[in-house]
Amino acid sequence: MSTLTKQNLFEGFLETSFAGFESAREEGKTSFLNQGLPTLKSEEYKFTAITKKLEQSLQNVGAAKSFEVSEAEVKAAIPAGYEGAVLVFTNGFLQKERCLKVGSLEFSPLSEKTETPIGSIAKAAKDPFAALNQASFQDGIFIQIPKKAVIDEPILLLSFNKANEGQVIQPRTWIEVGDFSEVTFITLNVNLSEAPFFVNKVVEIKGGLNSQIRYYRIQNDGKFAIEVSNIETNLLKDSRFTSVNISLSGEMVRNNLSLNLLGSNSEGNMYGIYLLNGKSHVDNHTNVDHTIPHAESNELYKGILADQSRGVFNGKIFVRQDAQKTNAFQQNNNILLSENAIVNTKPQLEIWADDVKCSHGCTTGQLDEEALFYLQARGIDKTQAKGLLLFAFAGEVLEHIKNDSFREYCTQLVQERLGSKF
Repeated sequence: MSTLTKQNLFEGFLETSFAGFESAREEGKTSFLNQGLPTLKSEEYKFTAITKKLEQSLQNVGAAKSFEVSEAEVKAAIPAGYEGAVLVFTNGFLQKERCLKVGSLEFSPLSEKTETPIGSIAKAAKDPFAALNQASFQDGIFIQIPKKAVIDEPILLLSFNKANEGQVIQPRTWIEVGDFSEVTFITLNVNLSEAPFFVNKVVEIKGGLNSQIRYYRIQNDGKFAIEVSNIETNLLKDSRFTSVNISLSGEMVRNNLSLNLLGSNSEGNMYGIYLLNGKSHVDNHTNVDHTIPHAESNELYKGILADQSRGVFNGKIFVRQDAQKTNAFQQNNNILLSENAIVNTKPQLEIWADDVKCSHGCTTGQLDEEALFYLQARGIDKTQAKGLLLFAFAGEVLEHIKNDSFREYCTQLVQERLGSKF
C-alpha cells in the first residue's frame, strides 16, 4: 500500500475545470502543503484518525465528475411536505435544469463568479482540508439573498453523490445574505454509491446587518462515506444565525462549524444531534468567536451512541478583550448504550474580558433505568419505552427547527432510528 502524503494526494487535483480564483487557489495550495494531512499528534484531530482512514479507503485518488439525475429521482429525494426552492447538485456540480421552484432566486455556478472572495471567511490556514478545497475545488454555487428580502419557504440544497472507489468530491458554497433579510437553508445528501469515497466541502456564509439565517443539515450518508465539512459564518450587527446539524450515519465524519460574531447584538446558535451505531465515527468541532460587546451565543449538542460507534465533541468559545457584556453558553450531553461505544468531549472557554456571563459543561451516562422501569410498569414494552426516553433526550434539539414540515421529517427520521415510533 502506498503512503498517502500531503503531496501525492494534492497532485491529483492540480488541474481544475475552469479558470479563475488563481490567487485564492495558490494560497490554498501553499497552506495545504505547509499544514499537511493531520495525524493523531495534531491537537485538533487527536481523536479522529482521518488520514489513516483516507489511506485505507482511497487507493486510486481522483476527482469525481458530474452526472445526470432524472426529474423523478429529484422529486423522490425531496422530504415529504417540503414546498420551497430546490437546488440540485451531482458530485458538487450545480444542475440548473433539475432545480425546482427557484423563482427569482439569485444563484449561479461559482465558476461564473470568479470575483467572489473565497477563503476570506473560511480561511485556508485554519484547517488543512479547507486549504485543500480552496486549492482544488472544481465548482460550486454562489447564492445571493437581496437586501430586505424575506424568503418564507426554505431553500433546499439537494446533493446527489455517486463516486467510484477512491474518488473525491469537493463542493464549495458561497452565500451572501443582504441587510435586513431572512432565509432558511436545508442541506441534504443522497448517496447513490456504496464504494468508499471522500467528500470535502466548504461553505462560507456572509450575513448582513440585521439578517436572520437558519442553516439545517442532515447527514445520513452511506456506511462507507468519509466526509469533512468546513462551515463558517460572519455575522454583523443585529444579525442572527442558527445551525441545526443531525448526524445519523457515515463511516467517518468531521464537522467544523465556526461563527464569527462581528457586530453588537449579534447572536449565534449551534445545535446538534449525533445518533450513531455500528462503527460510525462523527467528530463535531465548533468555534464561536466573540469579538465585540453585547453579543450572545448558545450551543447544545447531544449524542446517543450504540455498538462500537465513536463520537467526538470539541466546542470552543473565545471572548476577546473588547467583548464585554457577552453571553455565551455551551453544553454537550451524551448517552452510551454499549460498553464499546466511546465519546470524547471537550467544551472550552477562553475569556479575555471581565464583564461576561459564560458557562459550559458536559455529561456522559447511560439510560435512566428507573425511568425505563416506570414506563414498563405502565404497560409500555421495553423497546418502545427505551425509544421514548431516548427521543425525549434528543428532541430538545429538534425544537430549534422552525420550519414545521422539515421538523416533522427530522422527527420521523430520529424516531425510526431510536425505535420510538408507534
